Amino acid sequence: MIESLLAYSWWISIVLIIVGFIALVKGADWLVDGASSIAKHFGISDLVIGLTVVAFGTSMPEFVVNMVSVMEESTDLAITNILGSNIINTFVILGLTALVYPVVSQKRSRDFDIPLSIIAGILVFAAVAINSPFGEDSRGISRMGGIILLLFFCYFLYNTFRHAKDHPNEMQGDEVPNMKQLSTGKAVLFIISGLAGLVIGGELIVKSAVDLATRMGVSEAIIGLTIVALGTSLPELATSVIAATKHNSDIALGNVVGSNIFNVFFVLGMSAVIRPLPAYEGIELDTWMAAVGSILVWLFVKTNREREIKRWGGGILLLVYALYLGYRLVSL
Repeated sequence: MIESLLAYSWWISIVLIIVGFIALVKGADWLVDGASSIAKHFGISDLVIGLTVVAFGTSMPEFVVNMVSVMEESTDLAITNILGSNIINTFVILGLTALVYPVVSQKRSRDFDIPLSIIAGILVFAAVAINSPFGEDSRGISRMGGIILLLFFCYFLYNTFRHAKDHPNEMQGDEVPNMKQLSTGKAVLFIISGLAGLVIGGELIVKSAVDLATRMGVSEAIIGLTIVALGTSLPELATSVIAATKHNSDIALGNVVGSNIFNVFFVLGMSAVIRPLPAYEGIELDTWMAAVGSILVWLFVKTNREREIKRWGGGILLLVYALYLGYRLVSL
């Protein structure tokens, strides 16, 4: 069905990608609402729901696109979806948010989350820049590399839950959204509809992105770094900019850094365990940019008394991204 539609014209691919993003985002929302309601029925606290169901839900677009990509053997798309999302999260979303209102950081973010996101970027860069020590012939993220990323993710979850238990007062009310309380029947229906939306959206995006790359004569990596990555990052962009207009910009930093950690350790880790992800041309620059973004954010919040990303810092982030994107497009 999808293939027959794609045969008509390149603009069909664009339309199907947009439809896919809508299905993906809406599916994630329905899944979170349904799963949250089921969790509430079992007496699970809002804090735990926020740290698990909601946190996983915001990364579902990237996760589903990656699962479909590895199943379709579009491994370049699987890697660039994550690298591109993290680069856009850091340089574009935080950059725009800081221009609207300076992005305040919390101690937890400065001392744990941001350094861990730097480690995530460095690990991926090391995996693609040097030959694997586990016996693989080619550079990239092997199954063993995926397992290592998942182990880091388990440590991140453990530390997050322990911190939330020891410092419950640090969990702002705004960080755990008001969740819909649905009946059990409606909650199950929301979960099923959400999963269907995610699967359909993921299929539409991956197949249409591959078709578009073929028609344009560019690599899947470029499509993944730009169109697909931007689309899967739209929820974080909307949430962060709206939070900044309400002067709640600390939420933006937590959302972006948390999303980046989830993307690398969980989504990329799971993808590599299912199917090893070989390196593609230009991957060293992309992984380096993902790591540099986190380093810049850490420097910005550590080098001023207010511990925030100021407007000039947001401008620098956007400028660096513009230079990077321009170079990647020119060097095609």
